[in-house]
Amino acid sequence: MRLFVALDIEPAIRERIALFLRGVEGFAPDARWAKPESLHVTLKFIGEQSVEALPQIQQALAAIVSEPVPLRFRGHGFFPSITAPRVFWAGIESSLALPALARQVDSTLFALGIPTEAHAFTPHLTLARGDSGAPRRGKDDKPNLRFAKLQERLAMMPPLDFGTMTAHEFFLYESKLSPAGSQYRKIWNFTLRQP
Repeated sequence: MRLFVALDIEPAIRERIALFLRGVEGFAPDARWAKPESLHVTLKFIGEQSVEALPQIQQALAAIVSEPVPLRFRGHGFFPSITAPRVFWAGIESSLALPALARQVDSTLFALGIPTEAHAFTPHLTLARGDSGAPRRGKDDKPNLRFAKLQERLAMMPPLDFGTMTAHEFFLYESKLSPAGSQYRKIWNFTLRQP
C-alpha cells in the first residue's frame, strides 16, 4: 500500500479552488491539473508499506498530540523556479503548529523505520504539474515556457486568497496510482487536541 499523512481541506475552500482552476486551466493546457477533490496538505509521504504494517502505523500516529492547526490558503508560486517551472502551487500560511505537526509525524514514523524527510517542510497545494520531473532544482534545469501564459494571467489578477480554516484532525491516506491519476482514500483519522 502506498501511504501518506495529510490534512484535509474544508469544502468551501475546495470549491473556491475548483472555481479558480476552471478559470485558468486553459492558460496551461498541457499541464496535468489537480482534481479539486484530491487536494490535501501533505505532512509526510510514507511510501509503500505492507498491510501488516498498518496497525503499528495507526497506533504510532494516534499517540501524536498537537493543537488544532490554523490554515490560510493564499498566494502562489512555481517549483523549482519561476523561469524553469514544473509545478504550480498555492501557498499555505499557518502558525508554528503546522511545521511542528509535520516534524512530529516524521519523527514518530522514523521510530518505525520509515526514513525521515530529506528536505525542509514546505506547505503548499500542488495545483498543476508541467511534467513528471522532480519539483526541486536540478543541475539540468533550463528555462521553459510551459506556464508562461498562466504566469501572464496571474500577473493581471489580484493575489490568490482561497480562505481560512482550522484543521481539527489529520489523516492516513492510501494513494492508488492509475492512468487517470492518483486516487486517494482515507484510512484513519486522528484528532488534533491540545497538549
